[in-house]
Amino acid sequence: MKRTFLKLSALATGTALFAQPALAAAPAAAADAVGGGTAYILNTLLFLIGGFLVMWMAAGFAMLEAGLVRSKNTSTQCLKNIGLYSIAGLMFWVIGYSIAYPGFAEGSLGLFGIAGFPYAMQGVGEADLDTGYSVASDWFFQMVFCATTASIVSGTVAERVKIVPFFIFVTVLTGIIYPVVVSWEWGAGYLDSVHGFSDFAGSTLVHSTGGWAALMGAIIIGPRAGRYGADGKVNVFPGANIPLATLGTFILWLGWFGFNGASQLAMGTVGDVSDVSKIFVNTNMAAAGGVVVAIILTQILYRKVDVTMALNGALAGLVSITAEPLAPTVGQSILIGGIGGAIVVFAVPMLDKFKIDDVVGAIPVHLFAGIWGTMIVPLTNSDASYGGQFVGVALTAVWVSLASAVVWYALKLTIGVRPSEEAEVGGLDHAEIGVEAYPEFARTT
Repeated sequence: MKRTFLKLSALATGTALFAQPALAAAPAAAADAVGGGTAYILNTLLFLIGGFLVMWMAAGFAMLEAGLVRSKNTSTQCLKNIGLYSIAGLMFWVIGYSIAYPGFAEGSLGLFGIAGFPYAMQGVGEADLDTGYSVASDWFFQMVFCATTASIVSGTVAERVKIVPFFIFVTVLTGIIYPVVVSWEWGAGYLDSVHGFSDFAGSTLVHSTGGWAALMGAIIIGPRAGRYGADGKVNVFPGANIPLATLGTFILWLGWFGFNGASQLAMGTVGDVSDVSKIFVNTNMAAAGGVVVAIILTQILYRKVDVTMALNGALAGLVSITAEPLAPTVGQSILIGGIGGAIVVFAVPMLDKFKIDDVVGAIPVHLFAGIWGTMIVPLTNSDASYGGQFVGVALTAVWVSLASAVVWYALKLTIGVRPSEEAEVGGLDHAEIGVEAYPEFARTT
């Protein structure tokens, strides 16, 4: 991310709802910064460590989705996840990074641009200390964020989308749609330069982008066969493996420390390292708040705790804190994450009322909680404004929704998106990739 370190340092100020610890230390002195070569090494390591933690989130998404779909579709979900991660890497190298960071000319509106492509890595043994980090480490860190956006879509449209059109959509999403949104903020484009929009690690740029793309897919593709009865009844399709889904959630929780922590973008000073540790704590506590609120609310509303709501409560808390994980106090982080958990509990049944079939609950988690997390940033970050945040949310909604709808609808009219009803009922594992489903699951809808 090409945001300046000076801009990030300002994120530590904001309105306090909760008292700060009594032993809080004074800001680190400039003398506590390391030299140029050492800072280059530490910053590069931060990007690489953060990058492989975010890459590990791909495994989390795969396990979460494989656990929440029916057994007759688990192999297909695994194939989709390893495929989309690979496609994202290729597209972000060929064109995505060049669109995300085009180097907008001074005075331009900053809505769209493109640099040279494919993206050129540094040569063997080369290092430009002026950048502050290896350009390859920066690209890698950016790429895994791009793949995360596509993973969000995979879960929502599970169990009723064919492999080929899904991969075509991922190609456009990771190569064009997502990079354009990134260019507006992290690429110093329209939202950053004109509106002062602030999104530290991607509640809107990553999560809401994936959420809007998923919502358009769910609407245009339609619900799974038999999901909604003619009498308005919602038929429950239990996930195949809740322990697997729980493992996926914990993997995502772990990966989020790289997602948010490495977005500090620097580890060359005592202050930077201290801020990374604070981001870890706030990220963890927001997730915990989301889980506890989801457990309490489902017990109150349904007289039973819903494990899938608890899992999504954790993820919603994580998404909610992602837009600003540094400035809040621990108490504020718990509150922000807790409200994210509440959003999930109320939004999941709301989608069913509109017959929008979201298999894993990705739209409430990534879209709705992403909007919430983005809009609450000015509460703790005095450099952000509610007006600027709203413009960022709205512009992202318009661009991603329109672009995604065009691609989904074009695929529907041309090669088709859905398998036949017979193939869907029998399971995509058999129909799409030739894996035999277990008979007892193949007979269910």
